[in-house]
Amino acid sequence: MTYCLGIKTRAGLVFASDSRTNAGMDQVNVCRKLHTFVKPGERVLVLLTSGSLSVCQSILTLVRNDFQSGHGLASVDSLYEGARCVGEQVRKVAELDRAALERDQIPFNPNLLLGGQVRGEPPDLYLIYPQGNPLRATEDSPYLQIGETKYGRPILDRGLKFHETTLEEAAKYAVISLDSTMRSNVTVGPPVDLLLYLAGSLEIKRQVRLQADDPQLRTIHQLWEQSLRHAVQTLPAINFGEEANGQAAQPQAAVAPR
Repeated sequence: MTYCLGIKTRAGLVFASDSRTNAGMDQVNVCRKLHTFVKPGERVLVLLTSGSLSVCQSILTLVRNDFQSGHGLASVDSLYEGARCVGEQVRKVAELDRAALERDQIPFNPNLLLGGQVRGEPPDLYLIYPQGNPLRATEDSPYLQIGETKYGRPILDRGLKFHETTLEEAAKYAVISLDSTMRSNVTVGPPVDLLLYLAGSLEIKRQVRLQADDPQLRTIHQLWEQSLRHAVQTLPAINFGEEANGQAAQPQAAVAPR
């Protein structure tokens, strides 16, 4: 399984992903899911992948070959055009492999996140579906997820605000979201790749890979759990309808069946 996340704020973008891939409980490996396409001063694009590893590798190979030859992501004028270019490669791989995969009951299930900035355009973030069509993040919904999304979503819904959340705060939300997912699903695991992109910089300056024993990751995990417990302890007690004198209401006598 996979969990990848992109966050869009007024200050820029945050990307995070796990690195675990598995084909059964006894075939667990590490595989990078966060990939960068950069021309300093001109464009920065980040692509995150989820789904069948072989399918994602095929899509990534086609995208990178185009970029290195000056086409595709190397020449688009906007992130929307970039998302469409990646979608074309998704459909190309679907034409090659989808029928054979589905014949053996293997779903064609790649989902991708593409974010970044092209010079002259604002930063943007898109989710690209297995059919190749893109969905854009908005100010009201400033994050997109792929893979095992449910465990890491609540903290994002409660905390992220496009106009208010700083990049540094968004990075913390991203790591907490990854940590919550890894805590609840063993198929999502470290290393955690984290990248912050400052709007208008057109270069990557802040990127890190956090291993399972990384002190930063351990500290965030421990302090977040402690903070949750403390928050619960400080919440007001639940009122269960106790009487004004502080005594618990007496239960009504049971009626014997007839």
